Amino acid sequence: MDTSIIIPVHNEEENIKILYDKLVKVLNSLKKKYEIIFIDDGSTDDTYNELLKLKKVKIIKFRKCFGQTSAMDAGFKEAQGDILISMDGDLQNDPEDIPKLLKKLNEGYDVVCGWRYNRKDSSEKKIFSKMANFLRLLLIKDPVHDSGCSLRAYKKECFNDLDLMGEMHRFIPAILRWKGFKISEVKVSHHPRKYGRTKYGFNRLIRGILDLLTIVFWRKYSSRPLHLFGGFGVVLMGLGFLLGVGLIIARQFFGHSLGQSQLPLAAVLLAIMGVQFFISGLLADISIKNYYSNGRRAYSIEKIVEKK
Repeated sequence: MDTSIIIPVHNEEENIKILYDKLVKVLNSLKKKYEIIFIDDGSTDDTYNELLKLKKVKIIKFRKCFGQTSAMDAGFKEAQGDILISMDGDLQNDPEDIPKLLKKLNEGYDVVCGWRYNRKDSSEKKIFSKMANFLRLLLIKDPVHDSGCSLRAYKKECFNDLDLMGEMHRFIPAILRWKGFKISEVKVSHHPRKYGRTKYGFNRLIRGILDLLTIVFWRKYSSRPLHLFGGFGVVLMGLGFLLGVGLIIARQFFGHSLGQSQLPLAAVLLAIMGVQFFISGLLADISIKNYYSNGRRAYSIEKIVEKK
């Protein structure tokens, strides 16, 4: 298998057939062996039945909506191609940009990201996107212009040991860059949505920001959380100890009364917080070890259907 196309869909019944026809036309022109994988992310409309009408596709049906990141993770794990291409199912990404991605990938890169240079979204969505891109650049120094564009091409080995959770699909290029993969981007087309409703909103922005903070932590302390929590704990215990010693000296040698002071309570509180942070670091360390060995997934697949 040369190329796998991974397309998460949620309530896109009107877009399925149009996207499929455009995609097949482009892929056939490449004269390479390909597969198309649709992930039905808990659609409540007729999306799944529309998918069943297609030929030569693989359909992964979720039991409920687990989100775009989980859908992509399921698609990447099921894909057999040497090159994996992800894209949205709402017709805003253009299949005709796929050859452009593949050409750039053949220049020696491991990942090629689409850059929606002339976006056709609402002003509200553009503002949210700019806010998210600013925070991403500030916190993780990711130079990719458009982290929200799902149209990307990857080499298969990029996902050999990568599990996606939360809203992490936006940060895949940044994670892979940290792992040493070569990243590039190309300008791609972007079309206004004709059918269906956008799934993007303020709550999704908040979840993305929280996941961004998780990525920052994961990058620096994923294999050594004790260094973070334990470090805080040692500092707090040290401050509590120094404050306690200072209070003892003030009482014993200078005769200061501590009966009405809150400082002894503060010293004890700092020491207790320090111990709690240190213990939290130990527990997090144990949890990380379990995470790397349990093989769990954040979603549930109802069925996988292969249409011949």
